[in-house]
Amino acid sequence: MRAAAEHRPAGRSLRSRIRGVLVAALLTVLLLPIPFVVGYRFLPPPVTPLMLIRSAEGEPIQQKWIPLARISPWLPRAVIASEDARFCLHHGFDVQEMGAALERYRAGGRMRGASTLSQQTAKNLLLWPGRDLPRKAIEAYITVLLELGWPKSRILEIYLNIVEWGPGIYGADAAAAAHFHKPAAMLTRREAALLAAVLPNPRIFSADRPSTYVEERAATIEARMLQVEVPGTRACR
Repeated sequence: MRAAAEHRPAGRSLRSRIRGVLVAALLTVLLLPIPFVVGYRFLPPPVTPLMLIRSAEGEPIQQKWIPLARISPWLPRAVIASEDARFCLHHGFDVQEMGAALERYRAGGRMRGASTLSQQTAKNLLLWPGRDLPRKAIEAYITVLLELGWPKSRILEIYLNIVEWGPGIYGADAAAAAHFHKPAAMLTRREAALLAAVLPNPRIFSADRPSTYVEERAATIEARMLQVEVPGTRACR
């Protein structure tokens, strides 16, 4: 009896310490992204976790920040048509596309992601690569912060400047230079579609040496580009 009484306070103390660690971890996860989200609303992010990881593996970082106004208008259209056709209609999560993906999977198809550009921006901007549940939960939280604090144009501008477009190549201007030897402002409709077509796996697919799959995907994207809403219109703020 005495031994049990002696161990009980120690057990409560351990539980209290564990509870304290969990609360501290939760507060860190909730509070840490906020200053970055606020700062990057106005300032270009100097680097991303993925850039640092690739750099540690020996890859160079080719990236040059340019405002959305200096990117060919074809590229935002191509990326939206390719990655998130309902970008201007949802608030960070495309419930309609998620439901459609689930239905396709239930019908025997392959499970496809329904990640929006807002989610991809959250992931690329502040998180490490991966599909584990804790990382996805943090991604969802940051996505909510971005949608609450940024206009759609800023989300797209950040995305186009930090997304990986090949080994060591980040952002629209570096991608345009590496693949087509021109600035992002000069990209044609076809070139923009080719860049968007490789985004599912830019470390394998090539925009300047496109495979048959990339050519076909680019043609589909090009056909859809004028059908999507883009930031700057009344329907997309």
